[in-house]
Amino acid sequence: MNKDFYQFTINGLDSQPISMADFKGKTLLIVNTASKCGFTGQYKGLEKLYKEHKDNGLVVLGFPCDQFGHQEPGSSEEIQSFCSNNYNITFPMSQKINVNGSDAHPLYKFLKKELKGLLGGRIKWNFTKFLIGPDGTPIKRFSSKTKPSEIASYIKPLLSESN
Repeated sequence: MNKDFYQFTINGLDSQPISMADFKGKTLLIVNTASKCGFTGQYKGLEKLYKEHKDNGLVVLGFPCDQFGHQEPGSSEEIQSFCSNNYNITFPMSQKINVNGSDAHPLYKFLKKELKGLLGGRIKWNFTKFLIGPDGTPIKRFSSKTKPSEIASYIKPLLSESN
């Protein structure tokens, strides 16, 4: 079990704390999101993955981020409204965070250290995805260009390990 992963807490869009420890035994797909990005349509695929597999232990976690081209300018309320009205998002979403730089959220500092991408320890763009196993181990990093449907084959074997 990767105890490091379970030490992190985020604040949901509703300002309530969400502990990663609450997801022990679950497979997670962590995604930095934005409402005004060329990849925003991936919300639809993320929600589809979540709905299809949540009963088998998948949790998708969205992390709105405004560090790439000012593509997530809204408040928590505006982000919630956009996600609900346009994509019927039901998976948990955090308050807006930074994923790069010295003020990057500690969870993202951890993820980037564990799974370096093409830019080493940086996130290249919105909708970068991290797959976390049921024991809290970071498994794989996917680029913005990877569609959620292409990740299903990586998720399914992990679900049999989930509670």
